[in-house]
Amino acid sequence: MKTIKSILLALVATLSFTSCTYNKLVEQEEVVAQKWADVQTQYQRRADLIPNLVNTVKGYAAHESETLQAVVEARTKATQITIDPANATPEQIAAFQAAQGEVSQALGRLLAITEAYPDLKANEQFSELQAQLEGTENRIAESRRIYNDAVQTYNVSVRKFPNNIWALIFGFEKKTPFAAEAGAEKAPEVQF
Repeated sequence: MKTIKSILLALVATLSFTSCTYNKLVEQEEVVAQKWADVQTQYQRRADLIPNLVNTVKGYAAHESETLQAVVEARTKATQITIDPANATPEQIAAFQAAQGEVSQALGRLLAITEAYPDLKANEQFSELQAQLEGTENRIAESRRIYNDAVQTYNVSVRKFPNNIWALIFGFEKKTPFAAEAGAEKAPEVQF
C-alpha cells in the first residue's frame, strides 16, 4: 500500500511538473508570435505610408521616376512575403529581412532626392510623411528588439535542462531571431 502511494505521488508530481513546463513553453511561444505580429504591424505601417510619400514626391520630381519606381517595387515585394511565426525558418526570416532592407534602401534614395528639391523639403505634407516614416523606422527597430528578446527567452527555455526534454517530446523548437543585415557594420555613404 505504501509503495502504491509513493508511485502515485511520484506520478502526480511528474505530471504536475510536466504540465507547468509545457504551459510555460506555450506561453513563451505565444509571446514570440505576438511580438512577431508587432514587427509585421510596423512594417505594414511603413508600407502604407510609402504610396503617399511617393505621390507627394512625384509632383516635385517627375523625372526621378527610376527612384520612385524602385520604392514602389520594393514595397510590393516586401508586402508579398508573409511568415507564420510558428513555422518560421531562418531562410524565411532572411528573405523577409532582405525584402525589408530593399525598402529601406529605396526609401533612403528617395529621401536623398529631397536635397535637390528645396520646394519639396518645404512642403508640409512631405515633411509630415517624412517624420512619420522616421518614427516608423524607430518603431520597427524597437519591435525587432522586443521580438528578439522574446525569442531569446523562449530559446533559452527550450534549451535548458530539463525543459529541453519536454520541448523535444512536445515538439517545441528554437525560433529564429532577426539578425543584422549584411553590410550593416559599415556606415552608409551619403552623396549629393
